[in-house]
Amino acid sequence: MRFLVLQHIPIEHPGIFRDFFVADGISWDTVELDAGGSIPSLDGYDSLWVMGGPMDVWEEEQHPWMVVEQRAIRDAVHRGMPFMGVCLGHQLLAAALGGRVDKAAQPEVGVLEIELTAAGRGDPLYAGFASRFKALQWHGAEVAFPPPGAIILAQSPLCRVQAMRVGSNAYGMQYHTELTPTTVAEWAPVPAYANALDQALGPGALPRLDTEVRTHMADFNRDSKLLYDNFMTATGLRQRLAT
Repeated sequence: MRFLVLQHIPIEHPGIFRDFFVADGISWDTVELDAGGSIPSLDGYDSLWVMGGPMDVWEEEQHPWMVVEQRAIRDAVHRGMPFMGVCLGHQLLAAALGGRVDKAAQPEVGVLEIELTAAGRGDPLYAGFASRFKALQWHGAEVAFPPPGAIILAQSPLCRVQAMRVGSNAYGMQYHTELTPTTVAEWAPVPAYANALDQALGPGALPRLDTEVRTHMADFNRDSKLLYDNFMTATGLRQRLAT
């Protein structure tokens, strides 16, 4: 089984999910779009994962590869290919399918609470999750209007669309669940991320955030594994691995 991973900055990769891929014998190809990588045909892949990045969906003139990327996302969804989008990947899923992404009224940064909607509590992706749980947020844009037919699975006080499903196999999450112990330190030097951090939490917030994330890391990683297992089962990938 082989996955295709689209990245927009080297430090925003699948994180802990890479450990789960390896444990399941899944190989993956990474395309670094910001470095000029080209998206191959989806024909040889079993799932498409689209990660985060510091650019915004509406910055297509500065990053014209996002036009091609959204075309690939539409292709994947129309094929029924299992899809996972995280942060920018979540926003690109919305934009590619006719939704709208806007600048958030207030950046959402920190370890914050997320609440599952009634639909989320019944969705196989969140089987076994508490109705409220904490996760790392680090974004200044949001899905303002989900695409037609999308089901909102999770929300927060500052962001109405924390997670969504489109069709049966395409999922997007605004929050970050791919965390490893080095995530905050790796992301902090990125100017866009540092500015959002200072704006939301005040100057000098980095050590506090890093400590808080590490305090919750075991819970984050537990939720990551549960989410991954649920995704694999809900999209039929687990059954295909077993054959």
